[in-house]
Amino acid sequence: MGGTGQRRRTPAESRPTRLTRRGRILTRTAVAFAVLILGVAGVGAWIYQDLDDNISAADLDNKLGEDRPTNLSPGSKNILVVGSDSREGANAKYGKDLTTMQSDTLMVLHVPANRKWATVVSFPRDSWVEISTCDKGDGTTSAPHHAKINEAFAIGGASGKVAEAAACTIKTVEANTGLRIDHFMSVDFQGFKGMVNALDGIEVCPEQAIHDEKARLDLDAGCQTVKDEEALGYVRARYSVGDGSDIGRIGRQQEFMQALAEKAQSKLTSPNSLYDFLQSATKSLTTDKDLAGIKPLYSLASEVKGIPSEKLTFLTVPNYPREADVATDKANIVWQYPQAAGLFTSLAEDKEVDKKELQADAKDLIYTSSVRVRVLNGTGVTGRAAAVAGQLREAGFTVVGTGNALDTTRTTTVTYPQGLDEQAKVLTSRLPDARAMQQTDAAAGVVTLVVGTGLDLDDIR
Repeated sequence: MGGTGQRRRTPAESRPTRLTRRGRILTRTAVAFAVLILGVAGVGAWIYQDLDDNISAADLDNKLGEDRPTNLSPGSKNILVVGSDSREGANAKYGKDLTTMQSDTLMVLHVPANRKWATVVSFPRDSWVEISTCDKGDGTTSAPHHAKINEAFAIGGASGKVAEAAACTIKTVEANTGLRIDHFMSVDFQGFKGMVNALDGIEVCPEQAIHDEKARLDLDAGCQTVKDEEALGYVRARYSVGDGSDIGRIGRQQEFMQALAEKAQSKLTSPNSLYDFLQSATKSLTTDKDLAGIKPLYSLASEVKGIPSEKLTFLTVPNYPREADVATDKANIVWQYPQAAGLFTSLAEDKEVDKKELQADAKDLIYTSSVRVRVLNGTGVTGRAAAVAGQLREAGFTVVGTGNALDTTRTTTVTYPQGLDEQAKVLTSRLPDARAMQQTDAAAGVVTLVVGTGLDLDDIR
């Protein structure tokens, strides 16, 4: 049996805490910052400096290129947060076929200029997106291609350098969302294990036994305390638990994080435990240069802490199984448009997102593959219609033909017949600055795209 055994539970502990979705995501975000707040409260100057020196800085200068989204809301901040682990040293046994750095959690925290609300957007790791061309850190670069979004961290981290891994992830997130990323934070799993051990383990209560060879985990059902490799295995386990989905694992990780945060709070009166906990936390943390220190991190945490709970919005990018567009792909999800584009645009313009409205809109699901598109070249540049058609096919659209427009135009337009309004919105939302209009003489069942000279192929999402 794993752990330290079962014990009798008090009435208040008769069952594991069941968190709402909002609560689970809030917990994950709160843990990232709560550690930093604890780190400067009531510690001596030498400890402050000691912890400050632990935090690693990733030098992203000259790694992100010039072609980046414009900051449309000066004063606001977009912070990319990654839960990561390398495959070197103690982490190697968790993935024999994985030799690069891996990202397990990916989210963006948007803090507006007025600091009166905030939004956290989670990106499922199985999101099928275009990975940007990236410096692999070994003198070579990767070609742009479609894959799971977490592959960006692995490609950039091929040489084991967090800066390259961060840069590739930032470039990919920016290209697919249009959001300008201002800061970056990465927390390594080995540091997570140290935090758990400093608190003498965390109690978990699996309803069913967990026997997961890949996660090196063997636990019986029931309440027990886990630490060391068992703690890592518990948050890594996927295929042998529940329905085997990554969504289930995310929920288990979030509940574990809540328990860890609560226990850390209870250890504030134990200097030794608190010091060990903060040592592990700060040693596992890598940020961009501007955030690399207790003082700037504490300042950021204080800004988030001051936002009323009812003004904290926690979202996952609207999505659906990619199998709906590509029958053979049963492993990935794709973002739902135009809802995803609307979410990203709101944050880029520093507008508060109405969660209920977004969820209501997401119920009107239009699969990308159901949008039949004819692409016409209005640029006068040979081959432009074929190039755009290829990108649209990669994105899942059904391209029914290509050709030349009657005239050259700068403006990209989308025309459609009556009844295809929603399909036209799906296409238009993937094309920056495109205009859509209904036409009475438009071909039935088809949305027509006229590519203008103002459309940059790299801007197609």
